[in-house]
Amino acid sequence: MELPHDPAILFSTVNMLLRDRYPSLDELCRATGTDRDDLTARLAEAGFEYSAENNRFW
Repeated sequence: MELPHDPAILFSTVNMLLRDRYPSLDELCRATGTDRDDLTARLAEAGFEYSAENNRFW
């Protein structure tokens, strides 16, 4: 699965996947073939950070 490139759509898509399908960011990254550091950096550039406790970006 290829994740969207637009930061706002990426943010929404990743949070939906974390809420509905994956219990952790690591599992989402494994399933989608996405580099975790790259994903978190792309979202950080847009002002979002990951909360492992809440299993979502905000």
